[in-house]
Amino acid sequence: MKNAVKVMQIAFTYIGTVVGAGFATGQEILQFFTRYGKWGALMIIIATLLFVWLGTKMMLLAHDIKANSYEDLNRKLFGDVIGRALSLFTLVVLIGVNSVMLAGAGSVFMENFGLPYQIGLWITLIATYLLLGKGIDGVMKLNSIVVPMMIILSLAIIANTAGSPGAARFLTLDTEKGLLGVWASPFMYAAFNLSMAQAVLVPIGSHAPNRKTIISGGLIGGAGVGFMLMAGHYALSANMPGIVQFEIPMGSIAQQLGSVTKVVYILLIFMEIFSTFVADIYGITLQLKPRIQLDRKFISITILFICYLTSQFGFSALLSVLYPLFGLFSLLWAAVLALHRDKG
Repeated sequence: MKNAVKVMQIAFTYIGTVVGAGFATGQEILQFFTRYGKWGALMIIIATLLFVWLGTKMMLLAHDIKANSYEDLNRKLFGDVIGRALSLFTLVVLIGVNSVMLAGAGSVFMENFGLPYQIGLWITLIATYLLLGKGIDGVMKLNSIVVPMMIILSLAIIANTAGSPGAARFLTLDTEKGLLGVWASPFMYAAFNLSMAQAVLVPIGSHAPNRKTIISGGLIGGAGVGFMLMAGHYALSANMPGIVQFEIPMGSIAQQLGSVTKVVYILLIFMEIFSTFVADIYGITLQLKPRIQLDRKFISITILFICYLTSQFGFSALLSVLYPLFGLFSLLWAAVLALHRDKG
């Protein structure tokens, strides 16, 4: 029973880490899959296989080398010099992405609950700091609450979509996009999200009791990500092309289930932002600890303060430059991980 609980904690944390704010709003699913019409479902299946295979492999490698942070994993894959440089690049991107996530959390409070933007930021920051004290167990327990709620909502959306006139459109939608873009999408999506998730998946793999637990957790977690993708794609396809106009397309679909469900969905968006934010800050702290000989709590507070400052003026200009570069790095990183053979 204890092992089964650990497996599900790993699976839920895997799902919760990948299913961030972009996924929850529906924008990522729309951009990577739904816009490719009838090809979208096949591409999601390919992406799911990649999540199961490479996500599990990453955690197993972290377990085998007893990695303290994702930098240890990158040094194993690329060697000391390149591994350190790539980890530093990943660190900058993660801080940028988390600054945007923090700003998104503030906006959720302001736009939906009538609270000042700054109050939303401070609620998120204080709650994050308190949860960081619990370590990786706190991150896993948080996802053990959030992810089952997301799965229940996904099932409700599937049931609602099944009764709509456009229920079968995910199998028939045409697309004007070229086949190169279609076939690149699952590899780009999986590589980008896995390279972002390494800050969390590496410590999970390192702290797991055994390889069997990791394999089971990775299998269920990767399949869970695929299920969430397919549920979103199914609902979005039924509402194409009109759904494209919405900033939060999945929020519009959730509204069809009633006002109570819409409120629950908004809370879930915040919880997804929050769970990913906490997990990433924890991973960044682990990566910086060997470099900076300071108390872990002080490092976490410093990172949170940097995220707070950058959330005030936005990080979009820098991310517009870093994202394409990080996308290319992600493909290289995933290819090296896939080809890695040394178990030790």
